[in-house]
Amino acid sequence: MITSMTHVLVLAGGLSYERDVSLRSGRRALDALRALGLSAELSDADVALLPTLREDPPDAVVIALHGATGEDGSLRGVLDLCGIPYVGCDARAARLAWDKPTAKAMLREAGIPTPDWVALPHDRFSELGAVAVLDRIAERLGLPLMVKPAQGGSGLGAAVVREAAALPAAMVGCFAYDSTALVERFVPGTDVAVSVVDLGNGPEALPPVEIVPRDGVYDYAARYTAGLTTWHTPARLAPPVATAVADTALAAHRALGMRDLSRVDLIVDGEGKPHVLGVNVSPGMTETSLLPLAVQAAGLDLGKVLADLVGRAVVRGGG
Repeated sequence: MITSMTHVLVLAGGLSYERDVSLRSGRRALDALRALGLSAELSDADVALLPTLREDPPDAVVIALHGATGEDGSLRGVLDLCGIPYVGCDARAARLAWDKPTAKAMLREAGIPTPDWVALPHDRFSELGAVAVLDRIAERLGLPLMVKPAQGGSGLGAAVVREAAALPAAMVGCFAYDSTALVERFVPGTDVAVSVVDLGNGPEALPPVEIVPRDGVYDYAARYTAGLTTWHTPARLAPPVATAVADTALAAHRALGMRDLSRVDLIVDGEGKPHVLGVNVSPGMTETSLLPLAVQAAGLDLGKVLADLVGRAVVRGGG
């Protein structure tokens, strides 16, 4: 149970490549909470954070940080040490979801479909000979391929490779954002995202959002530049396929130990089968982000959803 006296701290910013997006998410979360009359403040994750937590500890934290700081479990671990409750999964689950090869292995072990992949550290890439490695990858996984950082989000460093000649450049672009590249079999189909929230009755899948980027790739520009992507909520899926998508998203949420909320990214192939691409522990909340679109499509209010999650965190406690 929360009241107007409940003190909420929204963390946003950080030093990752996704800082600007995080600040936009944080401000929207802040406005949504304040619209309900809650006492909410916005703070960066910098050297002033720990003194702030010690001198004026909030009742709960909403993590609107994207990139490593907000999603790799490290900040959650610090909040646990401080005994501060927060919305979202714990540090261990965040670490698992943040590392895409690890998350995909866990999904595969749980029987959840995810495209075939290989994870390739930059050092091994160089030591084994780039040309030979890339030739073997293309032979094993086939073309086209999706190349993306093993850790990271917002489509940064991601590229679709349709011809073998384009693979070296895609790898170089990927290594600019992470020391390990995830090379994944590209599954043609319909891109959808399912936000999962638990407001007290167990995890529930919100209406799926269908993503239609103008240029065919949902990269950073397509995500955050007005006019480059069209979204359909709910997604234009046949009822049985929509049910399978929701069930798969919920299974992924549970398999990775998510809590409170997550966003599951999937591709639905030509036969209507969903494949999980990844699970995001700190979904964006900007004007073009997928979680707010799903919340609206479900007939819910973003501020009320966040407030309910804050209430659950307060009851759960910190540490």
